[in-house]
Amino acid sequence: MSSSLTPTASPSTPPERLIEPREGWTLLEIRELWDYRELLYFFIWRDIKVRYKQTLLGAAWAILQPLLTMVVFSLFFGKLAKVPSDGVPYPIFSFAALVPWTFFSTGLSQSANSLVGAQNLIKKIYFPRLLIPMGSVLAGAVDLVLAMSVLLLMMLYYGFYPTPRMLVLIPLVALASLTALGAGMLLSALNVQYRDVRYVLPFMVQIWLFATPIAYPSSLLEEPWRTLYGINPMVSVVEGFRWALLDTGSASPTLIALSVTSAVIIAATGLYYFSRTERRFADIL
Repeated sequence: MSSSLTPTASPSTPPERLIEPREGWTLLEIRELWDYRELLYFFIWRDIKVRYKQTLLGAAWAILQPLLTMVVFSLFFGKLAKVPSDGVPYPIFSFAALVPWTFFSTGLSQSANSLVGAQNLIKKIYFPRLLIPMGSVLAGAVDLVLAMSVLLLMMLYYGFYPTPRMLVLIPLVALASLTALGAGMLLSALNVQYRDVRYVLPFMVQIWLFATPIAYPSSLLEEPWRTLYGINPMVSVVEGFRWALLDTGSASPTLIALSVTSAVIIAATGLYYFSRTERRFADIL
């Protein structure tokens, strides 16, 4: 009688995982991102600490940045240029727009430079590269909460009180985050290969600022240009913040639908380019 023995793996043998490039149209591995969620938390916390490391004022910059910009806008656009503010005091009018804009612009700038800043980590170990720009965008949530606290105090000072409409701020912040992440994925991937992206980025953010109704109301535009203005997703975010907090303007469904569609297109384009080029990040960096 003969018998055969089936070899078994040693209990001390570490599990092996084969890492291969994505094929087909699989651009986003949700399960893989979930498996690395603790690493995402680490990236968020790291970005928060690095942002204010060895700074004199620390997290106070999250408040001072939109606050000082509001002072400048109030002086030049509110006092000198007499720009209308939909019947509310210009300082609170501009600050209500600067809070979400600062969250968006900071997330966009940080995520666009995130891959180059993490090049040593990328070249040493494997992890979903998408976590890096995601962490940069989500880290701005702390700054947003701090700035929102000042905005609420300003509202009370000018006689505006919280209402149930403030719940609209949650999807508006999500829309700003999606737009920042989508553009950030595209720019971060481009920045790996073309380092002059970092020089173009401040100019692009500045143009985007004036293409968004922050220093002026969108009511200055007539239809159909005002609706087409919604191609810029931050238009609906800014107008939505003012509507929810200051009861200015109106929430146009067409404008919101156009902005959401535009944000989804930006995110899909950024994800596509990022996924198709991430296999070369370690080699180029």
